[in-house]
Amino acid sequence: MTFTISAFVTFFTIIDPVGLAPIVLGLTSQLDNAQRNSIITRAVLISAVIIAFFAFVGRFLLDRLGIQLYAFNIAGGALLFLVAVDMLFGRQSGARETKAEQEEALTREDISVFPLAIPMIAGPGTIATTILYVGLATPNPLNLLSVAAAIASSLLAAWIVMRSSSWIINHVGRTGILVLSRLLGILLAALAVQFIFNGISAFTHMEGLLK
Repeated sequence: MTFTISAFVTFFTIIDPVGLAPIVLGLTSQLDNAQRNSIITRAVLISAVIIAFFAFVGRFLLDRLGIQLYAFNIAGGALLFLVAVDMLFGRQSGARETKAEQEEALTREDISVFPLAIPMIAGPGTIATTILYVGLATPNPLNLLSVAAAIASSLLAAWIVMRSSSWIINHVGRTGILVLSRLLGILLAALAVQFIFNGISAFTHMEGLLK
């Protein structure tokens, strides 16, 4: 149960469905509802494919590169902590999208692949989190199912929120979105630090066994 809750909170926070609402409105302001909904659906489907790819081959890539899971725990935790800090200070996270990428996105007609799918939804933070949690869940099938459910529910939430972006902005307001993002940022920061501690603990234990 603890692992399941942790997976749901982490994926929901790192994908940040609520935070996507104003971004979608800003990038699709010149489009009608049908065009906006079509782009949103494509973006979520593309993101799902990307995340599934790294869920299946991520650990294989780590093994081929000679990267231990505890090293990825520390690196992934550090990356998530950077995202959390940006969320807490209300800044656009460079771990998700750089300023140059944001400016380029404004000139593109179809934003479903870039920047919505990559890097806003399936960015480095999401990919690192996916590989990290799949590694922690393996080989327990129930834990793997929890990770899959956490990813699917977060993507579904992102799809619903982005399609309802106009309504959310009108009723919650940008201030409400920022407040929620800050609260989620606190949770993500704590989880990120825990990942780092877990990685250090695993490294220390491994070094003790080798001695």
